[in-house]
Amino acid sequence: MRTGSADKTVVADVTAAETPPAGEIAYTYRPSLLGAPWQFTLTPAGIAWTAGRRSGLVPYEAVRRVRLSYRPANMQSYRFVTEIWAEGAPRLRVVSTSWKSMFLQERLDQGYAVFVTALHRRLSEVGAPIVYERGTHPLIYWPGVAVFGVVCLAFIVLAVRGLQQNVLAGAAFVAVFLAVFAWHGGNFLRRNRPGTYRPDAVPDVLLPKT
Repeated sequence: MRTGSADKTVVADVTAAETPPAGEIAYTYRPSLLGAPWQFTLTPAGIAWTAGRRSGLVPYEAVRRVRLSYRPANMQSYRFVTEIWAEGAPRLRVVSTSWKSMFLQERLDQGYAVFVTALHRRLSEVGAPIVYERGTHPLIYWPGVAVFGVVCLAFIVLAVRGLQQNVLAGAAFVAVFLAVFAWHGGNFLRRNRPGTYRPDAVPDVLLPKT
């Protein structure tokens, strides 16, 4: 993976991408092991995309909605997603990981962060009426918060009862499980809190650390 500043070429997963002209920023990832890789390039005219035999160009002025989220997966727990909706174009989905083998999803943290940041900068320059959303939809997020709280409370009750009955090993096991569950669940909820943001202030919690 090679990265550069905004006025230089940036290519992620270069084994599956052709080097774009100088001044353009490209990002490539493979969404599935057997499927074709997706390549996105920020050109002066818009977002050029290619997926196997399919391709297209989305003018920046046509973009109407962008959503950033944190989406852990079975094979990769540190995974971010950018979704782009535009008039007259399919939904574009940019993911921070890429399938490399049957048991490995490669992290493309730096290339993804550079691409997403540059995308927001170019959209901001156009000044189109775009809605910038973050996290999970409220109708999914808030019920998830409630379930998370109920589950944590249930584990706390189990641990306390174990201590009261002098079942120390069982109480300790429940406490460890609760700590792990609370850490991962709390991290997911913290990053995916629904809301909006400005294109010049992309949420740090929804970009991988580089």
